Parts: sequence; structure tokens; C-alpha cells
Amino acid sequence: MNADLDLLVRLGDYDRPQGVAERAVQAERLGFDRITTGETTGWNVVPPLTLAADRTDELGISNDVVSPYGRSPALLAQTALTLQDTTDGRFRLGLGPSSPAITERWHGATFDRPLRRTRETIEIIRAVYENGTPAYEGDIFDIAGLDYENEIPETPPPIDLATLGPKATELAGRFGDGWTPQLFTPDGLRDRLSDLERGAELGEKTLTDLRVAPIVRAVASEDRDRARELARSTTAFMLGAYGPYYGDSVADQGYADVVDDIRTAWEDRDTDAMAAALPDHVLDELAPAGTPAEVREWIQEYAAIDGVDAVRIGFATGMSDADKNATMEAVTELV
Repeated sequence: MNADLDLLVRLGDYDRPQGVAERAVQAERLGFDRITTGETTGWNVVPPLTLAADRTDELGISNDVVSPYGRSPALLAQTALTLQDTTDGRFRLGLGPSSPAITERWHGATFDRPLRRTRETIEIIRAVYENGTPAYEGDIFDIAGLDYENEIPETPPPIDLATLGPKATELAGRFGDGWTPQLFTPDGLRDRLSDLERGAELGEKTLTDLRVAPIVRAVASEDRDRARELARSTTAFMLGAYGPYYGDSVADQGYADVVDDIRTAWEDRDTDAMAAALPDHVLDELAPAGTPAEVREWIQEYAAIDGVDAVRIGFATGMSDADKNATMEAVTELV
């Protein structure tokens, strides 16, 4: 397989931030290229990533993803530059427009103009990278600017964007250095890559200038039925209960009836019915789940999509540590 393998871990799966570092050591030993973790309402993502960087030598370090509503653009730049120094140049900053729930119910901000805010945030981060100051005049931010106190790394960390829709993905291509989509069928991913390519052209780049690393939730087990049950439950929950965006995206990829059925079940908080509403053929389009051989074949085919640079392997909810180890070992046979 020519594409990289990234590992996405969930902070909530660990009792202490040090657990992320232990998983990073394992990931590096098995041959993963990069580890990444997200941030919502649990731990601040920076300490676990710092620990992971300290205990590894070559493993790339990323975050999936931080909200432009939760930190100021200057603080995001400050954080990225600090992690770039901490990792000796192995860090990539992940940003995403976020969601109304996290923005309003956790950060206490108003979820308005998410794409404009994301664009201006990126431009301010790059201003710090290039000029050492967040000075900026925009529609949302107006910053007089102070000087960054430390030396800017020769290679500041790239900026990856997590987007779904065509306009947001065009923005990722135009202003970002990478794209980390989620819950795309192979055909859906190919279609959206055309939006990314259009954005890259607007930014005077090509698709090869961007690191495309789609996220998939993998479960590899000799107990095929259990693997598919875990993946089905997680995928259905993401489509029905994670706010509108994942469901809307999959609906637009040709499965509106399936998403409607899952959302109807969620209205009654019937998670069993949600899972039952996700047919096998749709699960097969969205997630690698089954025997180790089946999972490897799925990932190989997904990685072969023109424009994909890495496949970012995440876990399904309910997986034991043994399940995670088996899945990691199964997919790294492709390395």
C-alpha cells in the first residue's frame, strides 16, 4: 500500500493522558505514520500530544480537530508553534468549523459564519507564521497585533481542515495544507475531491500539495459478526445523533432514506433500531469491518482512490483493548 496509515485515538478511552502516549509508542512500533486525537469537552488535547511526542521519535503528531470558536487565532498559532518545537517538526494542526452544540453549549459562543471564521483563523495563524504577529483586519477579527516572543520554526506546522460540504472542502483546498474528511463512501470521496481540487487551484496549488487523510472506523476480528455489530452501531450513532452534518453528508451521497430511518429511531433514543436501520451494503461503503483480511482489502481499495495520501484508522465505540490491538496489528500488515 502506497498510502500512509494514521491512527486516530479518542481521549475518553484513557484513564490518564499518559495512556495516549503509551498508545503512541505502540503505534510507532507497529509502523503507523502518525497519531492523532480530537478534542471536544474532555481533556485539553495539548498535554496528551506533548506526552506522545516526548515518548516517540519519528511518529507524526496531529490533532483532530480544534474549534476556531474555542481558542483565539493567536492562541491556535501559539499552540501549533509550541507543539512543532515539542515534536521536533512532526506536528500538523487540525482545524474544523466545529458544530453548534460544541460552540454554543460548551464554548458559550454563537455559531455564526463558520466558514468565514475558519478562513480568517487560518489567515491569522499564517500571519504569525510568516510575520511573527497576528495583526489582521477582517470581517470577524480586527487585531492590532503583538510580536511572538520565540523564534518561528523554519518549517511551521501545516494546517489540515476537517470538512464535509462542497464549499467547506473548497475552502480546505484553497487555504489548507491537508484535508481529513470522515464518513465518505468511495464514490462520495471521489466527488468531494473534485471540490478540494477546485479550491487548490484557487489557492494556486494542486491536489498533490495537500495531504488527504480520510478517517474510517475500523474493526478487525476473527469474530466477524461482532466486528460488524460494533462498526454498525458506531456508524449509525454518528449518522443519527452527532448533529446534522454527518447524516446530511451521507444522505447527499445517495442514502437519504437510510439516514431518515436512523434519525427516526434516534428520536426514540432507540440505538438498537438505529443500528438495524443501517443495511449491510451501506456499512460496507462507510467502514472497514470484518475479518482482518476483509479489513485490509477494504483499506487497500480506499487508499488506492486517486488523491488519497493516508487512511486514518479510528476505533468503534465498545471495542476492548484486545479488539484495538487486533485491529492495529491487522492493518499494519499493509505497511
